[in-house]
Amino acid sequence: MSSTQSTQNPAHAIVDARQRTGFIEQFPTPIAADLETAYAYQDTAIDMVEEKIVGWKIGRIVGDDVEKYGTDRLFGPIFESKIYHDKNEVTSAPVFSKGFAAVESEIIFEVAADTPADKTEWTTQEAIDYIANAYVGIEVASSPFTGINDNGPLVTITDLGNNYGLIVGEPIEDWKSLDCEKWTFDTLIEGEVIGTGNAAGIPGTPVESLRALLENTAKRGRPLKKGMLITTGAVTGVHSVKVGQAAIARFQNKVEIACTFKAQNL
Repeated sequence: MSSTQSTQNPAHAIVDARQRTGFIEQFPTPIAADLETAYAYQDTAIDMVEEKIVGWKIGRIVGDDVEKYGTDRLFGPIFESKIYHDKNEVTSAPVFSKGFAAVESEIIFEVAADTPADKTEWTTQEAIDYIANAYVGIEVASSPFTGINDNGPLVTITDLGNNYGLIVGEPIEDWKSLDCEKWTFDTLIEGEVIGTGNAAGIPGTPVESLRALLENTAKRGRPLKKGMLITTGAVTGVHSVKVGQAAIARFQNKVEIACTFKAQNL
């Protein structure tokens, strides 16, 4: 990181917007030039939030950016106050009304045990061994910056991965089979199906998402802890929503998680 970047960190403006103003008209500078800097900015933001991390979101990097950055995943923290447990009711999830908001249907992995702090390389099987349970879930993606998804992965990483909540639903009883082609989702907004897919469509399946996260967090001195909840990727895509709208994640045509979106009260 350059001397300029070390003294000017956009994390301060981001956390201020998330906690106080709820809106960013232009993304604060300096914008990260590489992954290392983007995650350094994110780490600063995490420390400023001063809230327990109880999970991590995993998002996709796509197109030419995969070759440019050498990875097809990005990561961000999920804080304790932003975990919701579906109780067969409609969850009311806050989002930034003047910023960006989206709903994503997800497979959620629960971490089985604390992971070794000094282990920075993981195999697929080693990742599987650290899965305690799998759940149906919804990631609530929201940012004070309306252009969060239009300015590349480094901006998304800097802004805490564009996460603003996780709704945890029913457990997946046969998850150990990892038969991801059968893990099908429909995402509905205002009763209309706007996305369908299955977990096999996630590159390397959701397990690869967890494996990559294990390496990323260990290298940053943030190894995963027992009980953490990990979103593994948007099965049907990222779908923009507005305050007042209702969404449903429907799993295998029988399990449904319902939510509505309300303005975050800052």
